[in-house]
Amino acid sequence: MTAQASGNAASDLGKVAVLMGGASAERAISLLSGNAVLEALRRQGVDAHAFDPAERSLCELRAAGFARAFIALHGRGGEDGTVQGALDVLGIPYTGSGVMASALAMDKWRTKLVWQAAGLPTPASCLLAGDSDWAAVAAQLGLPIFVKPAREGSSVGATKVERVEDLPAAWAAAVRHDPLVLAEAFIAGHEVTCAFVGDEVLPLVRIVAPGGNYDYQNKYFTDDTRYHCPSGLPPEVERHAQALTAQAARLLDCRGWGRADLMIRSHADGRYEPFLLEMNTSPGMTGHSLVPMAARQAGMDFDALVLRILALAQVD
Repeated sequence: MTAQASGNAASDLGKVAVLMGGASAERAISLLSGNAVLEALRRQGVDAHAFDPAERSLCELRAAGFARAFIALHGRGGEDGTVQGALDVLGIPYTGSGVMASALAMDKWRTKLVWQAAGLPTPASCLLAGDSDWAAVAAQLGLPIFVKPAREGSSVGATKVERVEDLPAAWAAAVRHDPLVLAEAFIAGHEVTCAFVGDEVLPLVRIVAPGGNYDYQNKYFTDDTRYHCPSGLPPEVERHAQALTAQAARLLDCRGWGRADLMIRSHADGRYEPFLLEMNTSPGMTGHSLVPMAARQAGMDFDALVLRILALAQVD
């Protein structure tokens, strides 16, 4: 059943800008997310309007009378604290994390440093450069290795490397998107994602991608990837991953909503070992997106999810 906002509740939210598009490498996905959010808000009587920061100045938000902003931007210029800072200055409440958490979570390397300092499990990693000792990197991390831009999302510029001789090409592919390139040890096991909305941690979604390759194409443009929610993992393993996600979000000072990506290694003796990969502070809201899937399992349909996220909007 679709949750409907009452006329008064919708009016209380005021005029809402759905920020979508932007100029990042994830612009196309942002437009899909933004339009889905826009339609959901309008179905519930919210006075919502599309707003593309790549085409209009954010300064227009105040002049146009917008009372809130739903951030459906992904990647740089939307998920990295820059838009959040501008909205803080304008005094317009917005969805998701504030400036610091957004900037930190966008930087996978510095996110890992925070988690490691607090003793949270995350795969071993190192930074790469054009003159890196590739054999030493492989010896340190083992093979396979994931090579990725430290400040991109949606697997943009990421490569799974099986052979030492392929590391330079993977670095070259990543550095086109970001001068900061991260190499991360591969964790074999269950690929899962864990979302939160407000103080509620949602059920895990377990991802089974073709060939174990959950790349940009398999995330958004194929029906071959399978999603399991319920995850099928033992309840105590799911609870552990949920608690770890909540702790990881608190350490980064995330708020409103977000999604952690994890790998869970299973051992022959029956133990399960979770590893945090990254935190997404403005997750996708497309037809293939994972937060709406987890919300449905928790009894919250897409429209109710969007309205709840919007109701949590605030400024720093």
